[in-house]
Amino acid sequence: MDGAAAISVEGLERAFGDVLAVQGVDLAVGEGEIYGFLGPNGAGKTTTVRMLTTLLLPTGGRATVAGHDIVSEARQVRASIGVALQEAALDPLMTGRELIRLQATLQGLPGGEGRRRADDLLERVDLVGAADRRVGSYSGGMKRRLDLAAALVHEPRVLFLDEPTTGLDPVSRKTIWDEVRSLNDEGTTVFLTTQYLEEADQLADNVAIIDDGRIVAEGTPASLKADVGNPHVRLQLEEGSIARAEEVCAEIGRLLPPVDARTVLVEVEGGAADIPRVVRALDDAGIEVGSLELVHPSLDDVFVAKTGHHIRRDEDEADEQPVPA
Repeated sequence: MDGAAAISVEGLERAFGDVLAVQGVDLAVGEGEIYGFLGPNGAGKTTTVRMLTTLLLPTGGRATVAGHDIVSEARQVRASIGVALQEAALDPLMTGRELIRLQATLQGLPGGEGRRRADDLLERVDLVGAADRRVGSYSGGMKRRLDLAAALVHEPRVLFLDEPTTGLDPVSRKTIWDEVRSLNDEGTTVFLTTQYLEEADQLADNVAIIDDGRIVAEGTPASLKADVGNPHVRLQLEEGSIARAEEVCAEIGRLLPPVDARTVLVEVEGGAADIPRVVRALDDAGIEVGSLELVHPSLDDVFVAKTGHHIRRDEDEADEQPVPA
């Protein structure tokens, strides 16, 4: 293992009975980088994080975090990391200020220092105005920001964020993004699990894509998208014309797996120059096009190329909202 890496993992596995949830994961995260761990629900992201944060013992392989073995040096690992899990364990009867001060006490900070640290963190995550309200009255975004503050009390070297923006509105999501960038600028290594393609693309220096417990791709977002190759044309059609449109488009380029019952995706080598050809072919076949869009390779295209299916299921697409710039 590379001793200089913030996180180093070799052959990590976790079985639950006969089910192998994490299957031989290898990865290395450099000091001071944001590492995106991208995959759909059930892919093994949270199980991996729970092992790396010493909450779950691996059944195979080994890993170090902040230079410490996650099994034999679990106590040192916990002292070096901050963790904000997908389901924040926040006491709804405590106020935000009480909760952060309690976390400071648990981390061994002296009383005065703990109070100062709590006040600084509440200001950092923009919760000063709600600091003396009970946590049960907080919105989802406020709870996520409070959980993030709690994870930062002891100034960890490595911060684990498990799907920190799932279910949040676009404005709250952007607030979390800005804070992640700020923390990273200050030198904190961030290990970020997400199922949001844009989140990984916007934040991560490097990305690992996991599916069915296995790493299927790893690299910078730019390099992964470049490896996919050509852009594709996205066609929105009437349901009854899909089969014929696929036949026509297959003569022009490679068909990609559909995202829904009214969409055809066809890869085109010439990019925008091939659009007139696609339109003419569909017009000659008597197929009416509702909308047409040229789409450049994305991390979803990388995922499709590696797994044969899209990262988000149809029912999840409605939750995928654009984030303000």
